[in-house]
Amino acid sequence: MTRPTRWLVLIYKVPSEPTKWRAAVWRRLKTLGAVYLQNSAAVLPRTDETERALRALRNEIVEKMSGTAVLLSSDALVGEHDIVSAINEARNEEYEEIRDKCADFLAGIDKEIVANHFTFGELEENEEDLAKLKNWFSKVSARDLLGANGRAETEHALSECAEALTSYAGRVYAVADDHL
Repeated sequence: MTRPTRWLVLIYKVPSEPTKWRAAVWRRLKTLGAVYLQNSAAVLPRTDETERALRALRNEIVEKMSGTAVLLSSDALVGEHDIVSAINEARNEEYEEIRDKCADFLAGIDKEIVANHFTFGELEENEEDLAKLKNWFSKVSARDLLGANGRAETEHALSECAEALTSYAGRVYAVADDHL
């Protein structure tokens, strides 16, 4: 992916009470994939989507939270590499969390196989767990605007999970067929 030439910087101040407002702003910025340059100053690559989201957040801070907020579009004169590194590091941490959950998923499948627990209920539960992992990956990859290097490894881990689930499903079907 190409590196952006423009950045969006949201500088804001939210009243200290209620504390839920501060947490809400932090969560929204995290969901967007922003990183903090310092307290109350977050940066994102400028895209149409990030601009709309930050404009909406700025409006919410000012109108609903009685705070102040400025949204700037800027170039990085110096330090752009640091911003790119921070954003990619944040995405890589998220990708690592997904891979950790993939390892847990695979261990769970192995546990069911060792226990000879081949039920449709367990299969459905594992299908739901894999769907959650895939959905989480979709959200992280959607905010991976700068091409963090953990993406490919995470895609591979999810593929391994899908293969393990397919194999487990085959065993569930075989057990069900044997009981007919």
